[in-house]
Amino acid sequence: MKHVDPERHAARMAHKQRIMNERIAAADKEQGVLLVLTGPGKGKSSSGFGMVARALGHGMKVGVVQFIKGKFQTGEEAFYRSLPGVDYHVMGEGYTWDTQDRERDVRAAEAAWAEASRMLADPDYALVLFDELNIALRHGYLALDTVLDDLQGRPAMQHAVVTGRHAPEALIELADTVTEMKVIKHAFKDQGVKAQKGVEL
Repeated sequence: MKHVDPERHAARMAHKQRIMNERIAAADKEQGVLLVLTGPGKGKSSSGFGMVARALGHGMKVGVVQFIKGKFQTGEEAFYRSLPGVDYHVMGEGYTWDTQDRERDVRAAEAAWAEASRMLADPDYALVLFDELNIALRHGYLALDTVLDDLQGRPAMQHAVVTGRHAPEALIELADTVTEMKVIKHAFKDQGVKAQKGVEL
């Protein structure tokens, strides 16, 4: 282990503490935040559901709409659907390569957005998660302008989380926080390991 002088370390941490305290003091806005989790790496939905857990821990009401997914049951659905304070809707028909029916996928996405739009108009929902919405937008199953207008017009203190790879640029511009997940290694793609309960499902 590299030797670090304790006094120099303490001085660096004190300097960092001053900077962080200044940033915290300067951040005086209180508002709902739009978060977008995108990119090819694993963890977008997992991160979104982590925020659902955090919100529930604060006693907040949460809405979840899952786009695309729906053909198979996931662990998050089995867990969160039964909890008080969660309004959970699985609205997808499965992966786009499974349905192979664009009109059916469009109908499913539009029905899902009707639920999402209802939540976005209701200030009782403190946090809403729209899982894999970006995929529906990429394939043109929903009108992007409608989605952006509804997200922008939501209640002032409502947080919204959107997941899925290929987030459109206009959504990225609208968002307050955007995180892009990057692939380093993936068990399925790189090693042929099938989806595992508790990790993928």
